[in-house]
This record gives sequence, C-alpha cells and structure tokens, in this order.
Amino acid sequence: MNTNELWQAVLGELELSLSKANFTTWFKQTFISEVRDHAIIVGVPNLFTKAWLEKKYSKEIMQSLQDLTNGTIKQLTYRVEARQQAPQQIIPLFDGSSQNEPPTSDGYQPRTSHEPQEIRTGEFSLNGKYCFGTFIVGKQNELAHAAAQAVCAQPGGVYNPLFIYGGVGLGKTHLLQAVGNELIRKSPQTRILYVTSERFTNDFIGALKGGRMVEFKNRYRTVDVLLVDDIQFMTGKEGTQEEFFHTFNQLYQNNKQIVISSDRPPKAIPQLESRLISRFEQGMMADVGSPDFETRVAILETKCREKTYALEHDIVHHIASVVQTNVRELEGALNKIIAFHQFKNTRATLDSVKPILSSFTPSNTRKTVTPKQLIQTVAGYFDVQIVDLLGASRQKRLAFPRQIIMYLMREEMKASYPSIGTELGGRDHTTAMHAYEKICNCLVADEKLQHDLELIKQKLYTY
Repeated sequence: MNTNELWQAVLGELELSLSKANFTTWFKQTFISEVRDHAIIVGVPNLFTKAWLEKKYSKEIMQSLQDLTNGTIKQLTYRVEARQQAPQQIIPLFDGSSQNEPPTSDGYQPRTSHEPQEIRTGEFSLNGKYCFGTFIVGKQNELAHAAAQAVCAQPGGVYNPLFIYGGVGLGKTHLLQAVGNELIRKSPQTRILYVTSERFTNDFIGALKGGRMVEFKNRYRTVDVLLVDDIQFMTGKEGTQEEFFHTFNQLYQNNKQIVISSDRPPKAIPQLESRLISRFEQGMMADVGSPDFETRVAILETKCREKTYALEHDIVHHIASVVQTNVRELEGALNKIIAFHQFKNTRATLDSVKPILSSFTPSNTRKTVTPKQLIQTVAGYFDVQIVDLLGASRQKRLAFPRQIIMYLMREEMKASYPSIGTELGGRDHTTAMHAYEKICNCLVADEKLQHDLELIKQKLYTY
C-alpha cells in the first residue's frame, strides 16, 4: 500500500463521522508527507490546520492509521508544507522510532496585545470594542473564532471566503469587526471595508441612479478586506446579487480576503443565486450556536468587569440560567439590572434581581405556540407556501419542511401522531411517525439540520 492509498483510507473513515463542511475544511489539502521508522508525518496547508488537527482529530487519525497498518504506526506529527507531485512512496518496514513534534497552538490562540479603541476606515467605522480580546470563546463558537483568527494570520489565504452563520445576537458581527480591527492593528495601511448587505444594496442603487457606478466599483473592488454582515438580506434582490457576484469575483481573483455573515448557511437562504451559494461554500464555513451555561456565566462576568459593577456569584448564575437565548439578550438583562439598582441606589440581591428578569423567559417555560404558528414559521424559514405544505405534493422542497413541522409538533408540542397528521392536511399517523423518526436519526450527524432547527425554534419562541 502506498502512502496515498493509506491516507485515502484514513480519510474515508474520517468522512463517515464528520459533516461535509468540517471534512472539507480540515482535510482537503492534507497528505502523508513522510514515513520514517514507526512515525508518519502529515503535510498540512498552514499552521491553523496543523493546530486544529493536533487539538481535535489526532486521536481519531492515529487510531485509523494503527488499524490500517496493524499497529505499526506509533507516532503521528504534522508539518506545514505544500504537496509535491512526486511518485508515491511505498511504506517501509518500521524498525525505529522518532519523537513527535511539540504541540503548537499557532494560528488560533487569542492575542493578548492591546486592541484599538476606535478605528475608522474611510467613511465606514469599525467599533473598537469588537476585538478578539473581548470575545468569549465556548464550545459553540470556537471554530468560528479560530477561523477568524486564521484569516488575520493569512488574509486571502485558504480560508477565503470565511462564511460565519448563526442566530441573532450570537457574536457574528463581533467576529467580523474583530477581523477588521486586528488586521488594522497589525498593518494600519490595510484597506478594510465593513458593510451590511443593506448598505451594499443602498450604495448600489444610489450609484445606479446617480451615474456613479465607476466610483461604486472602485470603492468595493479595490479593498484588501471586505466584511459583509447579514448577507441573507440580499435575498430576492437580483440586481444586487449580480453586482455582489462580480465584486466577489474581482476580490477573490486578486487574493483579497472576504468575510461574510448570515443567520443561516448559504443553501438555506431563500432566493439566493446558486452561483453565489457555490462561491460562499468554496471557502470556510463556520457556525456559531447559542452559548452554554458556562459560557453565559463567563460573558456576564466579563461584562461586569467592563462596566466595573460587581455582582455576587449566585446572581450571575441565576441570570445565566434564566437568559439562555443569545449574548445580546444576556447583556440587555445585565444592563437592566445595573440601571435599576443604580437608579435606586441599592445593592443588587437575588431577591431584587428575580422580578427584573421576569420578562426574560427561560427555555423550560417557553410561550405556548399553536400548530398554525409553527407551520407559518417553518414555511417562512424555507420560503414555501403554506397551502403547498398542506397539499399532496411530494416534491423534496416541500417534503423536507413538512417533516420538520411533524418533528417539531411532536418534540416541542407533544402532539399525538394522529393530530399531527390532521394538522398537515389530513395525513395518516404513520406518515407523522416516519417523519419524526427520520429527523431524529438525521440529527445525530447532520450539523446543518441541527442549526436549522435551532434557528426555527428561536424564531418560533421569540416572535
């Protein structure tokens, strides 16, 4: 077995346990670089990939290598290098050993240098408070955070574009602007443009009406880094999407960095042109999820330090247990508590805080929703008509949202299978059972489905 065959066999096993996005991101440009004694050196494209494989996947890779070589592989290291087109090596008999390279964290550890207080780039501003130093990292956002820092280490490199997606108030804008702030801190002459998709659209329309398209193109196509927030709001705007497509291509061809945020993955954005979806997916996609309890506590403690306002640990823990949706809501609750007690000139206690948090509904006491509201929410999320969802068509674009509705009615509303079938156009209860079981099975490994359900539930219980 040559080294290429061995590595392809390893990748084949890993692919079974990873999402397509993660597999492509971390293993697309890897290969076995060298075999010596009982050790294998894996070539990787950059320090970020090296650090991430060491941290996240070394155990699985080593296990697979040992299984495929009958235990002859004893050591595994990684080395940053470009793949050479050379004859395939034949794996030799192992008769010695070599030491592993010391693990490194280059490329994804937070910087500890001073961050800028305010940075202006032409007529657009980056908020100085949005830096890596003020971003709290947890399990739900560590990939997006690491990818954003990797972009700063190598702008226009392998993670181009970087597409960050997640629900409202989870830190997407923070990461986008942190990239801009960090790059300007490192190189003040860097030309950075941060815009929302709404601003891009308005600028484009204004340029068309005012005959200033040359000026518009010069502004957007000559920057070093383009940061675009909330790309999902370009949906249905054909002219804007056309112009953004050409802007994207121009920057990409010139190896300029593009970072984009959205509330959902590219393929889940309705009425987004397929060629844009393809461009967005060719780079790195990273999602941010709702913070877990420990992360919420860390966020609150950090905010208290920033505001120089002390709260007892039991109060912080109580806030974190009640406010569970997103970071923005968490900070809003803290601000409300601080303002109330400063106005009253009193010290915050657990008893005084509880009534203030009454407007923040914890997940275990969510508002009651009706089947009609659930159907409307899912139909809106997938951009399909309710009448089509309730109809007889079995088209995939309708069948999948229909199964989502059945799953959520069972999981969130505890509805019986016969009643679920009745709500969905008079279908048989066995159809509802099948849909529920199918979604349950898919949820085990389908990260995109997990994210879709999280966003749908956010919309369902927020509005």
